[in-house]
Amino acid sequence: MSEVRHNWSKQEILDIYNKPLMDLLYEAATIHRQEHDANTVQVSTLLSIKTGGCPEDCGYCPQAARYHTGVEGNDLMSVQQVKAQALRAKSSGSSRVCMGAAWRNVKDGPEFDQVLEMVRTINKLDMEVCCTLGMITENQAQRLAEAGLYAYNHNLDTSEDYYKDVISTRAFEDRLDTIENVRKTNVTVCSGGIIGMGEALDDRAGMLVALSTLDPQPESVPINALVAVEGTPMEDIEPISIWEMVRMVATTRIIMPKTQVRLSAGRTQMSREGQAMCFFAGANSIFAGDKLLTTPNPDVNEDMAMFKELGLNPQKPFTKVSQPKTVEAGDSEYQNLGEKPKWTRPGHKIERNEVAKEKAKLAK
Repeated sequence: MSEVRHNWSKQEILDIYNKPLMDLLYEAATIHRQEHDANTVQVSTLLSIKTGGCPEDCGYCPQAARYHTGVEGNDLMSVQQVKAQALRAKSSGSSRVCMGAAWRNVKDGPEFDQVLEMVRTINKLDMEVCCTLGMITENQAQRLAEAGLYAYNHNLDTSEDYYKDVISTRAFEDRLDTIENVRKTNVTVCSGGIIGMGEALDDRAGMLVALSTLDPQPESVPINALVAVEGTPMEDIEPISIWEMVRMVATTRIIMPKTQVRLSAGRTQMSREGQAMCFFAGANSIFAGDKLLTTPNPDVNEDMAMFKELGLNPQKPFTKVSQPKTVEAGDSEYQNLGEKPKWTRPGHKIERNEVAKEKAKLAK
C-alpha cells in the first residue's frame, strides 16, 4: 500500500510531473493498481439544478451573469424533476449524481430546504449524492450531511498565486474554509481544479500542493481541462494537449494515491486513446451525460462503448465509503439559522474579466 503524505513540496511535484513520460506512467499505474481496481471507473452524472445568473466573475465560467455567453438561465428545479433525472442517470450506469447550482454561497431558506429534499430523494435511490452549491457554513454542511449527502464539491480551481488572476469576487481562503466546514461532518470532500487557463506549471504544482497537504486528502479530485466558451474572459485560450492532461492525472495519482481522480471537463476534445491513457495513468471516474452543467460532454452511449472497448466496468455506489443515512426534515437536529456569513470580496480588478464584462454590456 502507498504511503499518504501531507508534506509534498512544489519542487517535488514538479519533478514528478516532468519525469520521462513512460517512467511517469509506470509509476502512476503501479500505485493505481495497488490502491484501486484498475478496470473499474465510476460514472457520475452532473446535473445543473439552477443555471446561470451567478454573481461571481470566474474567468472560465459561462454562468457568470456579467458575461454574455448565451447560457439560458433556469430557476431551481423541482424535487420531482431531479428525481426523474437521477433515475435516468441510474439506468444509464451512473452511480453518483452531482447537483450544481450557480450560487456564490448557500442561503438559508426555501431554496436550500428544497435542495435538502433533493439530497434525501436521491440517497433513497441508493445513489451517491454530491452537491456543488458555492460556499457553505458549518451548520449548512451538517444539514446536508443529515439529508444523506455523500460528497461536497468545492474546487480550488488553481494555485493560490494564480487564483487572483482568475477570480476577484471571492478569496482562495474562502474555498479552504468551506472544505474545512465540510470536514466537520461525515460528508466526503471533492475538490480539484482546471488546467489550461493560462497558468504556469508552477501553478499546477501549487494547486496540487494545496490539495495534497489537506489532512485528510480529498476523497475525490476532479481534473478539468478548460473549455473556452465564447463570451468568457478566457474565450481565446488554446486547448491544452492531451499529454498535459495525462501528466496532470498521473502526478495527482502519485501524490494522492487513495483519491478518486476524476476525468472531468474537456473530454470532448480527447480521443478514446487519450482517455485510455488517462485511465492507465490513474483516472478512475468520469462524468457522463451530454452536458457538464453548461459545456458539452460525450454522450453516455459513447462512453459505454468506450468502456466495452477498454474492458472497463462502472463502479458500484458506496464502494469507497458506506452509504450515509437520511434524516427526515422533521427529525433534523440542525435547523435553519438564517445565517448571513461575510464571505470575502477581495475587490481587485482582473483586466480580461473587465473587458469581457464591457463586451457583454455592448451585446445587450
